[in-house]
Amino acid sequence: MTPRLADYIAEGKTLSADEREIAALALQQIGHAEQADADAAWDDEIDRRAGEIMSGEVEPVDGEETRRMARALLAARRQ
Repeated sequence: MTPRLADYIAEGKTLSADEREIAALALQQIGHAEQADADAAWDDEIDRRAGEIMSGEVEPVDGEETRRMARALLAARRQ
């Protein structure tokens, strides 16, 4: 964390709860150009994934199977 950021955070802690919430929401918002870039990147990703499925490069897995696989991976990590 940079000193400048640490100063902003320290200053932010002096705000009321309502002001902190407003500040947090304002910081999370992105501009129109940034949103357009994010949307374009997601469109590209969706096209890539759909292409992989359509070409047979990857095989989709249903939700129940995905959860089973995730649980098995988590269980293996705990051992």
